[in-house]
Amino acid sequence: MTTTTSPVDDYIAKFPDDVRARLQQLRAHVLALAPGLEETLSYGIPTYKRGKNIFHFAGHAGHIGLYPGPAAIQAHAAELAGFKTSKGTIQVPHTQALPLDLVTRLVQYNLRDRQA
Repeated sequence: MTTTTSPVDDYIAKFPDDVRARLQQLRAHVLALAPGLEETLSYGIPTYKRGKNIFHFAGHAGHIGLYPGPAAIQAHAAELAGFKTSKGTIQVPHTQALPLDLVTRLVQYNLRDRQA
């Protein structure tokens, strides 16, 4: 019997246990928010789409990168004051809990904004 894994499974499996657990938690949360999102790798990182890209995330040595896109970041700028951000990126240090409520708002924003 052979077991196949998805590209996202393979991506997450590369990380140390503590980071892997955070990535799995984030993945499960995003998929629960919008059943039916297509899960794939794009730009080498987990990507969630419904017609258009809705959300990406990535593991890094010191943080989890959230990539909701520039419009979502701009729309939620007040909530992001405690995070390091750039045009399309939010960094969540491994020493900080995942902001799942914020992830919910970012994903919902993109679902509405992109009329996916």
